[in-house]
Amino acid sequence: MSQPGPLDGVVVLDLATLFAGPLAATILGDYGADVIKIEHPVKGDPARTHGPARDGIGLWWKMLGRNKRAVTCDLSTAEGAELLRSLAARADVLIENFRPGTLERWGLSPEALHGLNPQLVIARVTGFGQFGPYARRPGFGTLAESMSGFAAATGEPDGPPTLPPFGLADGVSALACVNAVMMALHHRDTRGGPGQVVDLALIEPLVTLLGPQPMIWDQLGLVQERTGNRSANNAPRNTYRTRDGRWVAVSTSAQSIAERVLTLVGHPEVIAEPWFAGGAGRAGHADLLDGHVGGWIAERDAAEVVRAFEEAEAAVALVYDIRDVFDDPQYRALDTITTVDDPDLGPLRMQNVLFRLSGTPGSIRTTGAALGAHNREIYGELLGLAPEDIDRLDEKGVI
Repeated sequence: MSQPGPLDGVVVLDLATLFAGPLAATILGDYGADVIKIEHPVKGDPARTHGPARDGIGLWWKMLGRNKRAVTCDLSTAEGAELLRSLAARADVLIENFRPGTLERWGLSPEALHGLNPQLVIARVTGFGQFGPYARRPGFGTLAESMSGFAAATGEPDGPPTLPPFGLADGVSALACVNAVMMALHHRDTRGGPGQVVDLALIEPLVTLLGPQPMIWDQLGLVQERTGNRSANNAPRNTYRTRDGRWVAVSTSAQSIAERVLTLVGHPEVIAEPWFAGGAGRAGHADLLDGHVGGWIAERDAAEVVRAFEEAEAAVALVYDIRDVFDDPQYRALDTITTVDDPDLGPLRMQNVLFRLSGTPGSIRTTGAALGAHNREIYGELLGLAPEDIDRLDEKGVI
């Protein structure tokens, strides 16, 4: 970077695996934090071998492990736990996702770590949180997507509940974790407060995104049903197929947009109907409106549809797959998919940092490193261990 990131000087210990905790650490690293990835010396983070690989090199890890210095440490051993204590004494943030009670069993409880470093922010990311009847259950994003109400409301009305084809709950939880860590750091650094413990359960962030569903159940006794690509709150809102086989998505959340769309597709008469004046009324006539909009779109190629909608100042978007994301001029202008140099794979295109800051921009400085690649750098330079001591720990399997 030409200048330091906004988190320059913040030291983060990433003890977490698969996927929310590590992604939170990745985002912090993208904006300048010195992230030290701590993995088991044999098992490593399962993300290293999760998903597709090229030449035996896991691709997911190259993104999830970027901007991190990789060290190995068996925390279940006495010497490994002592190494972690030494690192925690020098760190600002620790992120972990072991089952509740695991760190305590190793003598690494928040109370013990705060005894060494009262300023340490400890983020504990688990499936169900640190307490309650499910706290010790294994938890993954799929369970959160199921239990949050997301899956029940997703899919076609006559089809099964639908899970997302990517780590939605993990990703949302990672963003929530970053927010929590930054709030704790703000309280520590600007208010003089001590380090705090963040208790983040994967099952909760998606519940926040449900909008008014909890209140609708509480006050009206109604459960949101599956509506496919339609919305229970407005219409037309759906995906429609064009003459040349592409799909486009149309949204009419604003009344003025709904009026423009129906005028564009040649049915301005429905605008005068009393039910058209509100989103709920339009949603009750979704079959009629989908017929008007879908019929018009089906007679035209995608390029013509998008151009006509843009001229009418109505909301439309082509349904993209990842190839389209790579080729889109807006994404190119934003550098959303950027190219980085990887020592194993050469030029590698991946998602860029989340947002742009005018004064302290983030950057991708390194891709995911090999297991234990920075052992000597961290243990030697940061902790001051002699080379022979590092060799001994290596031979014993501690690192």
